[in-house]
Amino acid sequence: MENWSVDQVCNWLRQRNLEELVPKFREEEVSGAALLALNDRMVQQLVKKIGHQAVLMDLINKYQQQNSGLESLTHCYETASPKFPEVVSGATDRQMLNLPGPVEQKKYLYSNENEEGLIDHRVLKQKKNLKSFFARYKTLQWTSSYALPDFPYDVKCILSEKKCPDHSMRIRIIEFLQADMTKYLEGSLYPNSQQYNIVVNALLQTYPFLNEDGNGFLLWKRALKDRFKYVRRPIEDDEQVLRNKCKFGHRRGQTKKSSFAEHKPHDVQVQREEEPVHLEGSAMDVHINWLKQEYMKTQRNWKEVDNRMNVTIEIRRKMISDKAPLKDILRLFPFLRCPYQLFREFQLLTHMDIYKKTVEILEIYSENILSLYVVRNNPINIMLQENLKRHTEEDILKYMKMTAACLLLPDVFGDDSSLFAAVNEEVKAVTPVLEVKNPFNVNSCEFALYVEREELAQLDDCTMALAALVAAFHVFNIPCPKRIHRTLNFLESLVFEVRSP
Repeated sequence: MENWSVDQVCNWLRQRNLEELVPKFREEEVSGAALLALNDRMVQQLVKKIGHQAVLMDLINKYQQQNSGLESLTHCYETASPKFPEVVSGATDRQMLNLPGPVEQKKYLYSNENEEGLIDHRVLKQKKNLKSFFARYKTLQWTSSYALPDFPYDVKCILSEKKCPDHSMRIRIIEFLQADMTKYLEGSLYPNSQQYNIVVNALLQTYPFLNEDGNGFLLWKRALKDRFKYVRRPIEDDEQVLRNKCKFGHRRGQTKKSSFAEHKPHDVQVQREEEPVHLEGSAMDVHINWLKQEYMKTQRNWKEVDNRMNVTIEIRRKMISDKAPLKDILRLFPFLRCPYQLFREFQLLTHMDIYKKTVEILEIYSENILSLYVVRNNPINIMLQENLKRHTEEDILKYMKMTAACLLLPDVFGDDSSLFAAVNEEVKAVTPVLEVKNPFNVNSCEFALYVEREELAQLDDCTMALAALVAAFHVFNIPCPKRIHRTLNFLESLVFEVRSP
C-alpha cells in the first residue's frame, strides 16, 4: 500500500463499498503513503459521514496490524498475564502461560495430532481459550486506558468556555464519541455497558460542567446508546441484532439454561426448553406479516385485525419508546393509518374513548367559542357567517359551527394556528397537524392528518380530525410544540376529565 498510486487507492475504496469517497480522495491526491499517514483530524476533514470515518480508520488499522505480524500478539500475550490475571481462567490457561517461549509455544499449540494421527481435543480447546483470551484482553486494554478523541475546533471553543452546550453541539459531541468508540471496537456497533460507562466517565471527568445537577451521566450515556441504535438501525431483524450482541460479548438476557446449552449441544432436554423463545419471535413475525398483507385487501377481517394488534402492542410500544422512525413503525403496522385503529390504540393506552369525548367537547363548547370577541374578525369566522346564510338545515348548521369551533381553538388560546391546522394551504409543520380543504362545503370538504409532512390518514369530518390529532401525539409519543401547548392542554384536560382552577 505504501507504493500505491491515487488510482489504486480509489479502486481500493470502491472494493470496500466506499465509492462516495473517491472524488474527494482524487481531488486531494491521496496516494497509498498518504492513506497510511492519515490521522483522526485528517479523516474528519476528508470524510463527512461519521460511519465512513469509522470504517476507513478501521480498514487502515487492520492493514497496519496485518503488516506487523503475529509477533505483537505473542508479546501482548506474554505481557498480559501478570497485568490481568483475572481474565485467565482454568488450568489450561496457566499451562500455556508457563511455556518456555514463542517457538515452543507454537509447536505445542499446533501439534494437533498424536502418534496415531488422531486430533487431540485438548489442544483445540487450548487454542480456543487463547483466542478468547486475546479478545478479552484487548477489550480490557482499550477501556482501562481510554482517552477522549480530539474534538473539532468549534466544539473545543464551546467546551473551553465551560458552558453547557446546546442541542446541536451535544449531538456533535455524541457523534464523535460514537465514531471513536467504533474505531476502538474495530467496527463493532455493540459496545457493552462497561464500555459506555468508561467513555461517559472520561467525558465528565475532563469536563465536569457537563454533569448537570448530578444527572449528566445518565443523560450522556442514554444519548450515546441512542446514537449507536441510530447507526445500526438498518439491521431491522431483532434476531440479527441479538446474534450480533452475543457475537460481541453481550450476555444480557441469556439464562443459565441457554449458556448451558452452548456447552452441551447434544442435550435434547435443554434444547426443548429453549425452543419456545424462538417460536415466540417467529410467531410475532407471523402476526406482523399477516397485518401487512391484510392491509392491502379491500375486504378486511377487522375482528382478526383487532386481535393481532392487541398481541403486537408490546413490540410496537417498544419501537415508539426507542424513537424508531415513524416510517418503520407504519411499515410494520400499517393499520395505524386507519382512524379507527388510531383511536383504539389510544384507548388501549389511556382507557378513554377519544372520539366520543371529542364529540362532547365540540357540542358543548362550539357556541361559546364562536361568541368570543377574540375570534369575531377571524377569517374562518367570517367565512362561517357567509356560509350560514346559504343553509337552513339544522344538521348542516350544527356541522359548520362545530367545524369552525375546531379550527378557531388555537386563536382562542393565542397559539400558532399553523401548528394546528392548514386551511386551504400546504402543510409545513413536522408535528401532527390537520390539512383542511373547503371546510364549510358539505359536498367537497376534506380533512387529513399529517405527521412529518406526510399524510397519515383521511378523515370524515372535523370531529374525527380533532380526535385523530390529539390521539397522534399520544400514540406516537410526539412532544407537543410550545406554540400549541395551551390548546392541546385544554383538549386533554377535557378528554381525561382533569379538573383544575
